[in-house]
Parts: sequence; C-alpha cells; structure tokens
Amino acid sequence: MYDLTAMLRGDSNKCLYEQIYEYIRQEIREGKLRPGERLPSTRSLAEYLQISRSTASLAYDQLLSEGYIASRPYRGYYVCRMEELYRLETGGDSLQEDGPARGGAVSKSAAQERYVCDFSPTAIDMSRFPFSVWRKINRSVLSQNSSGLFTQGDAQGEYSLRETISGYLHSSRGVNCTPQQIIVGAGNDYLLLLLEKILGRHVRIAMENPTYKRAYQIFDSFAYEITTVDMDEAGMSAAGLRQSDVTAAYVMPSHQYPTGVLMPIGRRLELLKWANEAPGRYLIEDDYDSEFRYRGKPIPALQASDTQGRVIYIGTFSKSIAPAIRVSYMVLPPALLELYRQRCGFYSATVSRIDQKMLEEFIAGGYFERYLNKMRKHYKEKHDLLLEELADFGQYFTVTGENAGLHLLLTGRRGQTEEALTAAARAQGVRVYGLSENLVGTSGKKPGHTVLLGYGGLEAEEIKNGLTLLRQAWL
Repeated sequence: MYDLTAMLRGDSNKCLYEQIYEYIRQEIREGKLRPGERLPSTRSLAEYLQISRSTASLAYDQLLSEGYIASRPYRGYYVCRMEELYRLETGGDSLQEDGPARGGAVSKSAAQERYVCDFSPTAIDMSRFPFSVWRKINRSVLSQNSSGLFTQGDAQGEYSLRETISGYLHSSRGVNCTPQQIIVGAGNDYLLLLLEKILGRHVRIAMENPTYKRAYQIFDSFAYEITTVDMDEAGMSAAGLRQSDVTAAYVMPSHQYPTGVLMPIGRRLELLKWANEAPGRYLIEDDYDSEFRYRGKPIPALQASDTQGRVIYIGTFSKSIAPAIRVSYMVLPPALLELYRQRCGFYSATVSRIDQKMLEEFIAGGYFERYLNKMRKHYKEKHDLLLEELADFGQYFTVTGENAGLHLLLTGRRGQTEEALTAAARAQGVRVYGLSENLVGTSGKKPGHTVLLGYGGLEAEEIKNGLTLLRQAWL
C-alpha cells in the first residue's frame, strides 16, 4: 500500500480535497503510483494527514469519476491501468502524450506504467508501520517544551540515542562498542563521505563483484583506486583480496547484496587475519538488512569477531523502519575515532534532534523490537509464498539467496540470458532485475542468466499474479 505524503498548504486558494486530488493524480501520471497499487483507506488517509474523512472521500470521489482509481468492494482503492497517460513536460506547462523519447527509446515514466507487477529487490512494505505510535511519540517529544531540541546538537548524534543504538547493536548483532564510537548521520551516503575524510583521499579499496552499486559509485567519486574481487560460495575471495594490494575492503557478510550469500565464520576469520597483518588495513562492514532472517538464529556481525579494531561497521534504519527516517550509524574503531575528531569534528549534525529523540524513544520503548518481530513474520509469509509459487519453476530455474533479506535469485537452467528473461517478463507487464546490473568494473563481464525477484513491497495477491504472468513468459 502506498503512503501518501502530500504537502497540504493552508494558505493555498485551493480546497484541501483539491490539493490531495491533484497530488495523487500527479503521482499516477508520473509513474510514482503504479497500476494495481492499493491506496490507503479514507480513514487511514484522514488520520495520517490530520484532515476530516469527508475531505479524503471527496478527493477519492473525484479520482474515481475521472478513472484514475477504482474501488473494489471490501478491498479498497486501487490505481487503474491506462495505456495512454499524460505527463508535464520538463520546463514547460503544456501536456503531452507519453511516447517514444528522442532516439526511439521509451521514456522511463511510460515504461513504468506498463508494469502490472514490479519485483523490486529494494522495495519494503509500510502498510504495517505503527503510524499511531509514531504520532504519539512525536506529540510527546514536542510537548516536552525543551528549547534544546531546536538547537544544533552534537555532530556525532545525540548521546542518549547513541547509547540506545549501542545497546541495541550489542544485543541484536553482537557488536562491541561504546556510544563514543558511534556517529549518526542522514543516510549511508553521508557516512561514506565522512569515511573518505577519515581514511584519506588516495585509498586502495576492494569490493565484491557483483556488489551494492551505489556504494561503488560513491567510492568511485572519491580519489579511490577500486579493485573488484570475485566471489565464491562463501563471499569475497580471501585469495583474491590478498592479490589485490589494497588497504580496505567493503563487504556485506551477513547478507551480501545482490547474491544473498552468507559469509561463514571461516571466511570472516580469513578476512580479519588479512586486516591484522599490516597497519592501516580496514574492513568496512555494511550490515544493511541483517534483521530479516527466516531460518536459524541471527548471525553475529563481523565486528563482533574483531579484537584488533579493524572493522568499520555501518548500519541503517531505512530498511528496518522506513526509508524516510534517513538515520544511519557508523561504529569507528578507537584508532579512527581520533582521526574523525581531528578531520570531521567541525561538521554539523545532519539529523535533527527532534527526529533523533523520536527514534530513541521508538527503540527504548520497545516499539522497534515489536515492529521488527511483526515484519519478520510478515516478510517470511511473503518469502514462503514466493517459494511455494516457484515450485513448478524448478525444472527450468535454480533458486538461491532464500531464507534472508527481501529478494531471491533465479538462474536459468536452459541458457536463457538475463536480457531475454527480462524482455519476456516485460512483455507480460512484469518487471524483474538482472544480476549483471550489479556488476562493476569492465573486466570479466559475461552474459548473465540470473534475475532478482524482490517481494518486500508486494502483497500476496500481487506475488501470485506476478508469478502467473512469469509462467506465461518463461515456462
């Protein structure tokens, strides 16, 4: 279900329902609301936007009358599928039909509108987020009348929040750190930018291949020399790392993206041994979605096995709570903490003190743990449903990367290329993602046979419908 974050203006000459109607209509036209996507109920929308239910109903009635949305009895409101949509041209006020862009390519917004089901590996489900609890905490924080919350605050983040995060990381991930070692920032991008200042400009860094491409692009924007190291069934090759002549390595040991590989303890110890063999070597551990495991016990972080201060640990609440939270954290080894204070201590905090206080109370009050438990169960149901629906694909595909995260991988047994698989799916109105999209560098690229199927942002019926269409496309 899509969360409508419409910005309502009291000083506008348009009624509130008109503003909501125009916002949703524009979201549909621009492809941000996809065909078949469920909208919040009028009651939920009214509560979320703090408006009357009748105002929400008026906006939906107008959208219904114009054919942008449809009402399904006892199920709610859904975005309609339309072959021809209109969009506002950039830099102009005229409306124009979406069609082939210059050079014959179809524009991105037009292509998005044709997808009946999008198996995005990065989408999450916000339909069960405890908005009422978040609003309650918001009111509680703002009612404290503390003028200090409106001042700039500690550049590392509020000490009480860092203390709360330290306790959470130790109990859930086995991370050993003090609040002083934690830096809170607005997203991983900011923390990686800080890391460049801490480690220095001309760093030689190794990355798994395939890898999280955004991190690669950020490192590439630095004056870093990046070496890609191939992976095996245990993750980054330790032998390949030794041959790479680097001083840092970026890894995702608990659930590698995009392959889903879980790095076993033996390989982790090999990487730690490499880091300990020379001064100035570090492992950057990105623990981006370690909360979601569906079989066995949670795997401790790589940092939990580090006794020599060689692991830089990075995590985020964007996946476990909501992308809009934009709160990430980095745990620095003691030796790097002093460098941070020397080189970055003058930077301002990038997360407001109000947001930090709300997050602190959300975690300390037990709401975060309850929400995580609920979402683990919810995502496991989707995970199990997807595997059940894929049972008859077994003759033609190998399934890997299951039991953790929010996506799995299908590898064709008949030599189908990713390009052929994605094109056949697209013809049925389904979007899937090729593994090769996450390969970096120029060497060793070969036609792939693996696609990613994400399920986090899909409802059960969407998963079933999507797999029905993929059967028609692939089997």
